[in-house]
Amino acid sequence: MAPQRQLKVGILGATGTVGQRFIKLLALHPYMHTHVLGASARSAGQKYIEVVKWKQVTRVPEDIAQMVVEECVVNDKWKECDLIFSGLAEGDAGEIESAFCAAELPVFSNAKNHRRDPLTPLIVPLVNTSHLSVLPAQQAARSLQRGFIVTNANCSTTGIVIPLKALEEAFGPLDAVIVTTMQAISGAGYPGVSSFDIMDNVVPYIGSEEEKIEWETSKILGGVLADASGFDLHAQSPLRISASCNRVPVLEGHTECVSVSFKRRPAPSPEEVKDAMRRYTCEAQTLNCPSAPKQAIVVHEEVDRPQPRLDRDDQEGAGVNVGRVRRCGVLDIKFVVLSNNVGIGAATSSITNAEVAHAKGIV
Repeated sequence: MAPQRQLKVGILGATGTVGQRFIKLLALHPYMHTHVLGASARSAGQKYIEVVKWKQVTRVPEDIAQMVVEECVVNDKWKECDLIFSGLAEGDAGEIESAFCAAELPVFSNAKNHRRDPLTPLIVPLVNTSHLSVLPAQQAARSLQRGFIVTNANCSTTGIVIPLKALEEAFGPLDAVIVTTMQAISGAGYPGVSSFDIMDNVVPYIGSEEEKIEWETSKILGGVLADASGFDLHAQSPLRISASCNRVPVLEGHTECVSVSFKRRPAPSPEEVKDAMRRYTCEAQTLNCPSAPKQAIVVHEEVDRPQPRLDRDDQEGAGVNVGRVRRCGVLDIKFVVLSNNVGIGAATSSITNAEVAHAKGIV
């Protein structure tokens, strides 16, 4: 890979769960370097180490610890950045991210606010980086030269669309998907779910999560219109999706039980499905993006894998793990997916999306 231009990065929501993961990942990045940390007005003007409740297993990087936090308002310091990562909570993200975009800054967002926008790419970097081709239409609509917004998907959606994309590439359109999730508490942010609610318990409801999976999957797996003016939302072959979401007492790692049916007949066998998943590759890998996993989908033959504690940090949480691939008595095939919800499900997705955009000359 050719030497990369060094990029200055700003992080919105730097004290939160996803913001901390951005900092941890960027500390080792070969060409992206944290330049500005943004947080609430009450944290602005103070050193990062004084305002953050650091929850990562590694220490706060020394240079980051002493960095003075800025408010999430565009100023000259932010304008020095080449791109912005947003780990903001959805309540604040929409207006703030729009302001940074309007200031001609590329924004890679982990929040839900802009995902439904018809000109905003919703990208899982191991699936649909081709959707970046819609950015010129977004910029034209907003009279921008350099600024744009790219969103990554909800963490639970991300885990399933990677194997689903592998199956569609190998066997053609899917007909139906049923997914039941067992989602880690880190997905709720910090402090998240009360210990009185989650210990010795399973909570069978996560607000708006099921709806996100059901519509995001179609946008991600759908194509781009011929004139790159928007997305077809899987319109050429409508996909039926049903999701049930549960919060479980696991710190990190979303486990999802998936059943699928294919439009193709006869449907592929479990062995064909496993082979297709093992062979699956994506553009982030062919572009040699630093954060892309070596293997997009790791397929397990063990009867009791994947498991969050054993598999969530495989490949630094940048790919997904699949196991228990077998025939389904109602649909065609069923399997289990494990993804790192704060890795590929959040910060790693945004960083890899930015790496792809950089490799394509968009950033």
